[in-house]
Amino acid sequence: MEERYLIIQTAFIGDAVLTLPMIEKLKETNRNALIDVIAIPGTAEIFRNSPFVNEVLVFEKRGKHKSLLGIYSFARILRERGYRKIYSPHRSFRTSLLVLLTGIKDTIGFDTASMSFIYGTKIKYQSAYHEVRRLLEIISYPTDETSWKIIPAIKTNGEAVKKAEELLDGFTGNIIAIAPGSVWETKKYPQQSYRRLIELITEAGFSCVLVGGKEDAAMCSQLAEGMGEKVVSLAGKLSLTESVFLLKKCRLIVSNDSAPTHLSLMANIPAITVYCSTVPEFGFYPYHSNSRYLSYNGLKCKPCGIHGHNKCPIGTFECAYRITPESIFSTIKDILS
Repeated sequence: MEERYLIIQTAFIGDAVLTLPMIEKLKETNRNALIDVIAIPGTAEIFRNSPFVNEVLVFEKRGKHKSLLGIYSFARILRERGYRKIYSPHRSFRTSLLVLLTGIKDTIGFDTASMSFIYGTKIKYQSAYHEVRRLLEIISYPTDETSWKIIPAIKTNGEAVKKAEELLDGFTGNIIAIAPGSVWETKKYPQQSYRRLIELITEAGFSCVLVGGKEDAAMCSQLAEGMGEKVVSLAGKLSLTESVFLLKKCRLIVSNDSAPTHLSLMANIPAITVYCSTVPEFGFYPYHSNSRYLSYNGLKCKPCGIHGHNKCPIGTFECAYRITPESIFSTIKDILS
């Protein structure tokens, strides 16, 4: 009889992508196990396209599962599915409460999780590690300084490939992707600086594709406006899976400290991540073999928070302006040389 394992990851897109190596290695070491994942609506697509996930259960934490009754009802469904183990990369109070309400005894989570006492096995949260390596610790998968750098697998998707090809039809030259968006304003490299970077890219003979979600569409359209035929905005026109297959056709991506950095891992292309108010030491930096990151660290105010803010707390945003478009373009040339 097959054992059923459950993984709870109800965080954002980037967190979902970085959970995929953990799922792959859990399946590798438990070949007969069925691995289900609890995800939010915005990340379910990522897990459905992993070849190692059996089923995705959607947890609407801002919708019908928001209330205590909603969480209890969802937990009851989980109880009936007969899971052998629960692994919880997510450390929120809501997640821990959900784990508790399932009544399942064999549960594994981080010692820094809210209500960590409810977990049968607590794993030390290694703040100095990359997030992927931290998550591999949850499943007791042995790693060294390099073995954790696993490129997440994605199922072949003919329709997504076709759409990417159609959107890039007639778009000639080496293509560089730019992802200028973020949920947090202080994670966004300034728009005028991105515009200068795009000028440098196109002057060097490259084409430039702007990518992002629907919330980034207006900004990306503004950036592309007047930049010529080598620049196009596809923000808001692609699903997450389609975005990955489009990135596969690019030489590299320049991104803020946000989800596209991690989507580029699924596409197996280099990323240049620009850290404004945050720092790579938080453990969410790009780790493709040719990836780079730029961060100006000579400021007492940096980092000003784990995630970022809606505006610079001291009004200077020097952490962003100190990183020049020329330095980013120099990094692009270094990677592609």
